[in-house]
Amino acid sequence: MEPSTLTQAEPSLASTRRPPIRFDRNELAGAFGDLGTDLPLLIGVIAASGMDSAGVLIMFGLMQVFSGLWYRMPMPVQPLKAFAALVIAQKIPGRVIFGGGLAIGVSMFFLSVTGLIDALARLVPKAVVRGIQFGLALQLATLALKQYVPADGLPGFALAAVAFIITVVLLGNRRWPAALAVIALGVTYALVFKLDLATAQRAVGLHLPTWHVPQMADILTGAVLLALPQIPLSLGNSVLATRQIANDYFPERQLTVRKISFTYALMNLLNPFLGGFPVCHGSGGMVGHYAFGARTGGSVLLYGALFLVLGLFFSQGFQQVVQIFPLPILGVLLLFEALTLAALLRDISGRHSELLVALLVGLLCAGLPYGYLVGLVVGTALHYALRRGWVGLGK
Repeated sequence: MEPSTLTQAEPSLASTRRPPIRFDRNELAGAFGDLGTDLPLLIGVIAASGMDSAGVLIMFGLMQVFSGLWYRMPMPVQPLKAFAALVIAQKIPGRVIFGGGLAIGVSMFFLSVTGLIDALARLVPKAVVRGIQFGLALQLATLALKQYVPADGLPGFALAAVAFIITVVLLGNRRWPAALAVIALGVTYALVFKLDLATAQRAVGLHLPTWHVPQMADILTGAVLLALPQIPLSLGNSVLATRQIANDYFPERQLTVRKISFTYALMNLLNPFLGGFPVCHGSGGMVGHYAFGARTGGSVLLYGALFLVLGLFFSQGFQQVVQIFPLPILGVLLLFEALTLAALLRDISGRHSELLVALLVGLLCAGLPYGYLVGLVVGTALHYALRRGWVGLGK
């Protein structure tokens, strides 16, 4: 973080001044930090559900803009992951998705306004939150190494190797941001080897979202099929873990879980009516933006602008247009996001019992069905059992 230019004699001015939003090369580089997570999920849900891609992309972009302006920090918006996985696996139609999105919006709004989300935050220890982040890191790294990096065969491995070396050399460089160099490499590769001008021309055209009103039957079906499996992941990663990341990177902001759950709710109370896919905040997204250089909401606004352009002008050929970008490049970006998430364990590495709890939670989250719910419950129970001496680990 940049040091404050205000003197200690001006605390009232410091507390009332809104944090700045910058648009520089580091904010632009950070804007690509979460692309490897979001883009494949959006492609998958559009293909599986038949949702109008214009509504999905435009609303996704608008939610980024909302989050960037509201928080004025790299707090991006992500598709709901458990939600998306179920949609892709079961080919759930758009009307049920809209109903489930509204259901989860109402649920999070209730937790926020009643203060129940604060009680949950007090109950869940930091070691469990770190474990949830570690579990997400394992999932992202597995996705990057098993699916993205090998996607283009031997040329893809070579491309990923070059991108990896560039990232290692430039990571943390404020003058020459790593993500911009890696994205430039991917764009050059796509233009030379993959671009089909006829497909790109057919995709061009102005498109706007259409109005939808979820029916009660779809809200109830979506609540059972989609919202209930998503809520544990949202509580653990989207709210608790995201608050922890915000406190790690921006401790002066004192972000609360109630504020995060409130904006989470607002987005999903609006999205279903304009054809948007349900979204959340996420610790991985913030880590990705921060790791590649972002320090303000500028990166999120730039990220949102990318999806607004895609939705407004290229939505009808979205799947074909974006698939020219090489997946191995996205895999490298995703891998470094995962490594940054996993490195957060270092602040509890000196406390044996807390590190054990975090590692166990991470493995449960990454390896089991409903793993985030299991990890949250088991990790919290084990933490308090250790504190009360009901379980001994020895020396």
